[in-house]
Amino acid sequence: MKLICYISLSVLLFSPALSAQEKPNIIFILADDLGYKDLGCYGNPFNETPVLDNLAQEGMLFTEAYAHPACSPSRAALMTGKHPARLQITTALGLNRTDANSPVIPPQVAEYLPASEVTLAEVLKRNGYTTGMVGKWHLGNDENTGPSSQGFDYDRMIGKNGLDYYNYSILSQGETVFEDKGTEYLTDKLTEYAVEFIQSEQSEKPFFLYLAYSAPHLFIVPKADKVSKYMQKVNEFDKEYNPYYATMVESMDEGIGRVLHELDEKGELENTLIVFKSDNGGVGIDQLAYRPTTVAPLRKWKGHVYEGGIRVPLIVYWKDKIKPGTKNDNYLVIQDFLPTFMELVGDNDIPSNLDGKSFLSTLFQPNEYLERGSVYFHFPHFSGQGARPAGAVRSGKWKLVQNYETGSTELFNLEEDISESNDLKFSHPKKAQELFQSMQNWQREVGAKMPVRKNSYEY
Repeated sequence: MKLICYISLSVLLFSPALSAQEKPNIIFILADDLGYKDLGCYGNPFNETPVLDNLAQEGMLFTEAYAHPACSPSRAALMTGKHPARLQITTALGLNRTDANSPVIPPQVAEYLPASEVTLAEVLKRNGYTTGMVGKWHLGNDENTGPSSQGFDYDRMIGKNGLDYYNYSILSQGETVFEDKGTEYLTDKLTEYAVEFIQSEQSEKPFFLYLAYSAPHLFIVPKADKVSKYMQKVNEFDKEYNPYYATMVESMDEGIGRVLHELDEKGELENTLIVFKSDNGGVGIDQLAYRPTTVAPLRKWKGHVYEGGIRVPLIVYWKDKIKPGTKNDNYLVIQDFLPTFMELVGDNDIPSNLDGKSFLSTLFQPNEYLERGSVYFHFPHFSGQGARPAGAVRSGKWKLVQNYETGSTELFNLEEDISESNDLKFSHPKKAQELFQSMQNWQREVGAKMPVRKNSYEY
């Protein structure tokens, strides 16, 4: 009976005939470099994240949500519903690292997300939404490639020094509207703009807010008033955790609390779908003298196509619509949000070249298996976190990883081996060959740029 009720609810809620008043507000909150195990609700005993923990308790927590190995690829996928390889945005924009000791040269990355791409903001805008973007864009910096040219009515984009929390600028429509000189903590400033956008909205139109925090990305810059309590308890955990990083996560958590409070004050909380996600895995090695976090038991971290680089926290909340305290073990990837939101608002004009697939049904039937199909990861680059050119495909419980420098592959059963420590390609050669062929076919289909070998040999 309960399953029937949920199915009926989804049919009623997401009919194409929904009026503007019936369509929910949507807030998508994206963290930067937040690791899979960085929140209390994901088992972190050190970081204090009461707001997000409560959001998970009152909503749905996903255990197998994926992003891409770096920030720009994930953001491009979110905005377009397309795989980053199709867009030629496969690492952070502006980064084209090489390695003199490698047998390959990585491909060049696109300089920005083309204005010709139809974004999530443009899709929702044509469905009656007012749209706002606050924070880290990283898909183009000028007025022709920034959020204001990609469907956002309101934009407050981080400009210069996006990694310095006390020395940065904020742009709107390509013009500087705020420049900090060491007084306003960046995370707090982004929260302030998010609240401002919500306050400005009128109840007759639904709104979409894309709140892209820069936290907890390096630099590790803590707020002074939060440091002492973490310093006092760090020895209890054998210095396994970074107290300064913990303050940055907590500041973001507090900011989200302020956003929720403003929604409640306006009477909009019940009619707002809230999504919280990270753009890639956490940084698990020392950088600038600090190791920010740990993603154990996952293998590796940001920049890698192993689980530590791509499996991220995901929480979805919708009061009285999503059953509280639900855990969802279906896997999905960040480009799936655009078709999901299209189904949510009753927009059937879905482009044929989308790579994402709607997972709307699983929000109401989390115990039903979601037939997502294969998901692919493509990182033909060198990263500042030690990652080297590689790709991967997940299909059901199986995952194949390919090293693009050597051509070697590894096969894992993720149901039994979340840490990817047991290579099964020799015991399951047919499955390894099947996934390898699938990945090659996919690379050709989307026009994925591959590394070029420095000699004439091709694998």
